[in-house]
Amino acid sequence: MAETWTFKLFFDADCPYCAAEIRLLRRMNRSGTLAFEDIAAPTFDPSPFGRTLDDMMATMHGVYADGRIVTGIAVFREAYRHVGLGWLFAPTGWPILRPICDLGYRVFARYRVPLGRLFGRKCADDVCQIPISERR
Repeated sequence: MAETWTFKLFFDADCPYCAAEIRLLRRMNRSGTLAFEDIAAPTFDPSPFGRTLDDMMATMHGVYADGRIVTGIAVFREAYRHVGLGWLFAPTGWPILRPICDLGYRVFARYRVPLGRLFGRKCADDVCQIPISERR
């Protein structure tokens, strides 16, 4: 069966926030146009995307089927658009709100591991361990 995705999200399955978001998006992905790739998997190779694993861990990445890469909150705008909920993230792209939302996301992305510790996750070496049952 050929892949029919038009946009792929790269996510860290060891991050409790990422895992929860991906679970929601997978359930909502009725059209099958979204694909998901776990960057925490031992087999993940970021080099075809011109990135390092540190780059990929530092901020959300997505890629269109034609190879164009997007990062940060723009990934969420695109992902939610694919599941019919684009209006939720549309304001993050508005000219006045965009810089504020971009900054907010960068701060969150930088501190997601320490925030995971606050919510009871075992986090070490910039990785949060979550139960396998919560990952997918």
